[in-house]
Amino acid sequence: MLRPFHGFALISLGIAAACATIPSGDPAVTVTAVAQTPPVGTANEDAADDPAIWRNPADPSKSLIVGTDKKGGLYVYNLAGEERSFLAAPGMNNVDLVEIEGGRILVIASDRADLATAHLFLAMLDPATGTLAPAGRIAVGPGEGYGICIAKPAGSDEVVVFSAPKNGRIYRTVLTPSVADFAPVTGTLATVATQPEGCIADPRTGTLYIGEEVAGLWAIDMTSGEKRMVAPIDNRMLVADLEGLAIAPEGEDGGYLVASSQGDNAYAVYRLPGHEPVGRFRIAAGIFGATEETDGIELDNRDFGPDYPGGLFIAQDGINPPYAQNFKLVSWADVLEALGEPRP
Repeated sequence: MLRPFHGFALISLGIAAACATIPSGDPAVTVTAVAQTPPVGTANEDAADDPAIWRNPADPSKSLIVGTDKKGGLYVYNLAGEERSFLAAPGMNNVDLVEIEGGRILVIASDRADLATAHLFLAMLDPATGTLAPAGRIAVGPGEGYGICIAKPAGSDEVVVFSAPKNGRIYRTVLTPSVADFAPVTGTLATVATQPEGCIADPRTGTLYIGEEVAGLWAIDMTSGEKRMVAPIDNRMLVADLEGLAIAPEGEDGGYLVASSQGDNAYAVYRLPGHEPVGRFRIAAGIFGATEETDGIELDNRDFGPDYPGGLFIAQDGINPPYAQNFKLVSWADVLEALGEPRP
């Protein structure tokens, strides 16, 4: 959630602003972006929001990124950050993707065009052309669509989609790609007390991670809905708002979990499976600008070619003057090195 900048108000109330305490977490190491996307088409708005990565198994350097402009639609980019295509679809917020039967790539975005009922917007990604084709719209349940993430259980053709509307109800929708119109089955998995958004699933352990923006990070059993707080907002690792979530799986249950600590423009890293704090990092200005007010993030720790041999991390940049918001691409190996973690 981007907090608007009111320059005149800050100037007029300079004395009060100087006395205010701005939360700041523990010290963070810095990395810089390797590439960035063009600004999204919606200027002077909180528009860019969330990215998703499709890894090309034949040539990882030719992988694709899908990113949302929640006022306009869905973009597709290459790893140089160049725009490949745009699909007009106002109301898209968070986005995720998964490979389904026949090698097809299913893209699902949370659709908030109807503020009373959360929907899923479905599209198919053509990796050869880098274009998206609409594939349907599914009503999930009451609430304004917001967070979304996908899990594809091992050995199953089903796709499980988790939705986190603003009302705090977490929905679980099962799609069957082999059936016409995906035969969706939806139920409520869990609830949180206040507004959530960040969402990432770990099918290895059957765990869904949900970020409750002003409370902290929940680990939720993907089947039973049982939940426990694993990382509260503490103004050290996490400063509200807690926004995007991403995961770098390693082995049966290891790896890293990353959260956008939007309140102080940082990213908190936890070690799996125990959720121990590893450290924090920021994306500083280099060849490209820094990132601030990050909403959505994405991470894939596999090889993506010469620029990202140890993985790719992507962050939405909520303040990108003098241009509209965009997405910054970072080497995950650079992040691990800055944190003093062993490179893969």
